[in-house]
Amino acid sequence: MADAIPTLSDDARTRVEAAAFRRLLAHLNDARPDVQNIDLMILAGFCRNCLADWYRDAANAEGAALDKDAAREAVYGMPFAAWKAQHQKDATPQQLAALESAQKTHAG
Repeated sequence: MADAIPTLSDDARTRVEAAAFRRLLAHLNDARPDVQNIDLMILAGFCRNCLADWYRDAANAEGAALDKDAAREAVYGMPFAAWKAQHQKDATPQQLAALESAQKTHAG
């Protein structure tokens, strides 16, 4: 049986969560830039752009005025237009159909 999750202080938990978030970004952007946002949306219901929106919302809640472009650059590690030019492919008809189906299935 696995040990119980240790009790962390709020500060320690924030550091752990931040480290996990940075590792997720590194994985998506450095290790797996081939994984397209549309595929993330189909399978998980979120993508890098969603992460940027959540990042912006959290920054704004802390009083830091962050716009969409700045949030995307924080998540992508470069301006979104540069990332898109280097890594994003046009969605296939199959991907578009799968996204539409996933959105209908998970709406609510």
